[in-house]
Order: sequence, then structure tokens, then C-alpha cells
Amino acid sequence: MTTPLKKRKLMSEINVVPYIDVMLVLLVIFMVTAPLLTQGIEVDLPKANAKPIETVPDHDPIVISVDATGNLYINQGDDEDKPSSGKKIMTIVGVILGENPETPVFVKADRAVSYGNVVTAMVVLQQAGAQNIGFVTDPLDTYPIPE
Repeated sequence: MTTPLKKRKLMSEINVVPYIDVMLVLLVIFMVTAPLLTQGIEVDLPKANAKPIETVPDHDPIVISVDATGNLYINQGDDEDKPSSGKKIMTIVGVILGENPETPVFVKADRAVSYGNVVTAMVVLQQAGAQNIGFVTDPLDTYPIPE
């Protein structure tokens, strides 16, 4: 005599443990890579008590960086971390402003750079057609405003 086989009930639950593992791995990857996504080159910005400039949300701003040695960098194109010539910057900025004249333009200069190098960056931007140029600074923390 044979015994009848018992029917097993099908399991209708989703095992979420592998999904949680994948989520945690992605979280760690994003946490590690987020600080590496800073824009442009490293400069020691001056501190100023200035109000933030309203940017146009549809356009990425053009940022010209001037490092402590006076080299110019632009945040557009393939060579963002390599120094650019004034003519190359003028060409790139001219093309961008020709397509979108509302694109914000900023100068990000190291506090140790000479004033002449900042003026050179401003002249390059003006010759490219930039009408309004803003300066990038760090917020004023504890430094008093000079009288």
C-alpha cells in the first residue's frame, strides 16, 4: 500500500534580501563617488559677504577658474582639468553664448592670484561676448568686513 503524496503549498513571498544587498552596494558606490564629482579645479577662494547670484536652471554656468599660478581653466569641453589659452576660452564661450545668451558666466579665482590675472580672465570673457560676469567666493564666516 502506497501513501498518498502531500501537496505542497506554493510560496508566494518575494525574497527581498538580495535587493537590499544590491541597494546597499549602490549606496556605498554613490557615497564614495559623490565627493569626486566636484566641478573644476581646486582653488582657495576668497571670502566675501555677498548674496548668491540667481542662476538660470536650464543652463549650466560657464566657470573660468584662475589658479594660484595664473593659469586659466574652463569647465566646458573635454579638458576641464588642463590649462586653456585665452583664445580657446574665448572661442568656447563665444559659441556657448551665441547659442544661449542667458548662460551665466562666473570667474573663480584663487585668493593668492594677482589682480592682473583676474582682469585678464575678465577681458577674455568680455571679448567673447559676456555681458554679466559674477565672481565665485566662499561665504564669510568669522572674518570682519574691512572698513
